[in-house]
Amino acid sequence: RVGPMQALLVLLTVSSAAALSLVANGARTLQPPAIQTGRKAAVQSAGRRAAVVLQEDLNTKTVIKDAEKKLKKSLASVTEQLSTIRVGRATSDMLDRVQVEYYGAPTPLNQLASVTTPSASQLVVDAYDKSCLGDIERALMESDLGMTPNNDGNVIRLNVPSLTAERRKELAKTASKIGEEGKVALRNVRRDAIDKIKKMQKDGLSEDESRDAQDELQKSLKKYESEIDSSVSQREKEIMTI
Repeated sequence: RVGPMQALLVLLTVSSAAALSLVANGARTLQPPAIQTGRKAAVQSAGRRAAVVLQEDLNTKTVIKDAEKKLKKSLASVTEQLSTIRVGRATSDMLDRVQVEYYGAPTPLNQLASVTTPSASQLVVDAYDKSCLGDIERALMESDLGMTPNNDGNVIRLNVPSLTAERRKELAKTASKIGEEGKVALRNVRRDAIDKIKKMQKDGLSEDESRDAQDELQKSLKKYESEIDSSVSQREKEIMTI
């Protein structure tokens, strides 16, 4: 039989072991279930908010990156078009802007024929498909090149006239027009990107994020507009130089 003192010692030993177990397992086991659930929900909510912020950041970066690609493409198009404006001597890329109606579809002339420059004042167009010589001749006559094609049934020859002062002014205006159209294309890219940003703002994007993204798009626009202005100015100078 166990005496009173022995029973008390056993009880104290068991209580101490239980207390130590509670400490080892963490004080959270002493918290009511409601408190534990509340803390878990708070952690999950914070995680969701962080994920939303990260997703918003990724989305705005994607929009800006996509816009940047389109801005570069618009600039490249302007540069290419400016290069086709002649500045004195015959060059094969002078005909790059000419579009030929080939089987009902507008097709770049340089895809239908080779263009060579046997002299500084002459271009020769040699069609890969001789049956489309007439279409090429028509396209050349309707272009703004200011040259009359001579079709001998085998190749088309173009004599490049010397540029008069009046013709130089016309070409300078053409360069300016190409530049303005290019800048309109840039602004359209910026507008479309901003529309996407504004839609994202309606869907939960923060006002600060939206403003920062729009500011970045505006800076990109100004940069590419400046590059177009510089390219046009340089080409106009070359055109007007005798």
